[in-house]
Amino acid sequence: MSTTAAQPAAHALPTAGTGFRVYHPALPEVCPRDPDRMALAADADGRCEIFTWDAATGTARQVTDSPYGTLHCALDADARVWWFAEDRRGRGQWFFQDYEGGARQPGLTGLPPGLPHGLAVSDAGTVAIGLGDGSGMTVHLGRPGGPARQVWTVGGQALLTGISPSGGLLALSGAAGSDRAVTLVTCSGSVLDQLSGHHGRLWALGFAPSPSGTELLLVQEHNDGYRLATWRPGSGLLPQDWCRFETEITARWYPTGRRVLVRQDRHGRSTLATADLDRRTLTPLPTPPGTLLDAAPHPGDDVHYLWTDTATPPRMHSTAGTRLPELATLPAPAPGRHRELWTPGPDGPVHTLLSEPEPVTGRRPPLVFLVHGGPADHDRDAYDPEVHSLVASGFAVARVNYRGSTGYGPRWRAAYGAGVGLTQVADLVAVRTDLLRRGLARADAIGLWGTSWGGYLALLALGTRPDLWQAGVAVKPVADCAAAYRTGTPALRALDERLFGGTPDTVPERYARSSPLHYAADVRAPLLVIAATLDAKCPPGQVRSYLGALRQAGAAPESMWLETGHDGYTGAHHVAVLHRAMGFLDQHLRRAPAAHRTPRPLADGVSGGTGPSGTPGSSQPFRNRQKRSTSHAEGHHPQRPARG
Repeated sequence: MSTTAAQPAAHALPTAGTGFRVYHPALPEVCPRDPDRMALAADADGRCEIFTWDAATGTARQVTDSPYGTLHCALDADARVWWFAEDRRGRGQWFFQDYEGGARQPGLTGLPPGLPHGLAVSDAGTVAIGLGDGSGMTVHLGRPGGPARQVWTVGGQALLTGISPSGGLLALSGAAGSDRAVTLVTCSGSVLDQLSGHHGRLWALGFAPSPSGTELLLVQEHNDGYRLATWRPGSGLLPQDWCRFETEITARWYPTGRRVLVRQDRHGRSTLATADLDRRTLTPLPTPPGTLLDAAPHPGDDVHYLWTDTATPPRMHSTAGTRLPELATLPAPAPGRHRELWTPGPDGPVHTLLSEPEPVTGRRPPLVFLVHGGPADHDRDAYDPEVHSLVASGFAVARVNYRGSTGYGPRWRAAYGAGVGLTQVADLVAVRTDLLRRGLARADAIGLWGTSWGGYLALLALGTRPDLWQAGVAVKPVADCAAAYRTGTPALRALDERLFGGTPDTVPERYARSSPLHYAADVRAPLLVIAATLDAKCPPGQVRSYLGALRQAGAAPESMWLETGHDGYTGAHHVAVLHRAMGFLDQHLRRAPAAHRTPRPLADGVSGGTGPSGTPGSSQPFRNRQKRSTSHAEGHHPQRPARG
């Protein structure tokens, strides 16, 4: 089986008092030849670092120690631990170390620093590394620790998504300049086969584990749904029409045979099933109601999965009873009452997850729309530390899966009838109206809080419907669509071209109409903007231009600048953002002076998040070492350039 490193985002776990833990939403990587050996990104004194975990002994070892944190890791068949050591701008190199320790070695020698565009290690020991330079990607090949040999270079967005078990074939996504393209390249650098265009959108999910196999697993968007497909060089795409789903899925090969573990995201929750490609059967795998943030099959028909719901921090499970790192837990369910509601809309009902504090006498509590990023993402029935913080401080929270969100099928994903951003704002406004009609909110105490694409929607809502909101927080947002396009990454430029139907030069009026900068003079509510000086996805220049336009119009926005990139791996930055945003919303939504009212701290022992914490419990070695650890659904494929 080949080993492939994806590119997840780091998140943070707030805790009572001053503690804070960082994590990322993925299970530990497992060594194919020794499934007791694992590696994971976990918290090390407020930074995300790489650890090993031995399931047989229950012991852990910290592998990396970087001032900026380390997130990307893999574990190959020879039990080498791989990680991407990067600077604050996200540029760096791959390194590896033997599982038991020893010297750190470069993945391949002779490579300049770059952006991580994929790592794949074959069972035969061949390593392929994809590195980006901001304008394209180059794939290098070699033996671990040996000299690099350049085999492929492509401009624009592209990602290395797999290597065949024998090491003779590479799978690349986007290498033909489109997210519809998957290309097979030999290790000599020649194109063997390519899927693109008429096949619709495709996502490559890795080669079959057979030692001599070249069968590639894919998800294909087709007829307003998704289906599994396979592909062998020269044989064309083979759709598995019997294995179809109405909403987004992802899949992974089992270690042996032609079986696949399928995870589906549907309406904010998840399910698992085993697909047997030879027998053409789909067998559900029982899991608790809620969200599966990650799931992976392992030898012996063992399936590891990461489960959570809104009231419960993530927990790792093994169907075979394998010992996994324990996650931090709460002494009781997260505070508040959690429910869902559906609001009628032009393209179907809009789904909202509503969390409220326990009933108190007097008026309804202030309400915060916590707007998710993406747009290829969705809010889930999953524990969220920001929801917990807000509810524990007396706020109600609405999480809206507006049009464009994943988890509701391709038609919902493509429903941008009112324009980019404006369609999503219309859904937020519709839900606001519905909540008022149901008596679940007060018209004089409603705020917005979003990060990345969610921050963009918060700014756009504040400018286009200024009479509806009493406060707004935008963290690392898009504030000027055209400027963000011109200074952003190739992947995000491709995303913008697809959403807007062209570039700012070809359809300037669409970019202007959807840009918060266009409405800056209309913003009335108090606004806090938090941005990052090294952000490549939502660049700082366009945020500064927006703040300047607000001030020129007579507004007095608050701002906060972080010396980070778009994704931070250190707890200190998450703490600073959470503290500032909570204080700002408390001040403006409760109509009380900041000096006399501060948010309540989190409930006892709060931890967890929208992804896993690798934090072991009190009896585990991470705590003894004073170290705290921390779907792949269609909207979370590594090649999808989501902003948030």
